[in-house]
Amino acid sequence: QVQLVESGGGLVQAGGALGLSCAASGRTFTTAAMAWFRQTPGNERELVAAITWSGSRIAYADSVKGRCSISRDNAKNTVYLHLNSLKAEDTALYYCATGSRFSRDYSLYDYWGQGTQVTVSS
Repeated sequence: QVQLVESGGGLVQAGGALGLSCAASGRTFTTAAMAWFRQTPGNERELVAAITWSGSRIAYADSVKGRCSISRDNAKNTVYLHLNSLKAEDTALYYCATGSRFSRDYSLYDYWGQGTQVTVSS
């Protein structure tokens, strides 16, 4: 059992930057892969970024490559997401997730945070 709590969402100006944090508790040694997904109404949940325990593998969505950085601090059981040059299309509900497999597919993740809303305004 793993609990995930996101923080850092809010209203951000277009062209600005945001940083999200996700703190894990419980059986944190099972968090082999951690990821950020986002979802807007009527759309499928999509990967933003994913990272393995050691950081040896990292994946980014094409839409955020060059603007996004995912990292994790295992001593703090926390994964981070930084996204800059924000666009209106970055507006979404952002979820933190973890699972045993490194994947771009949301259905393969086992535990999810409550989600944090990011709204980009212009």
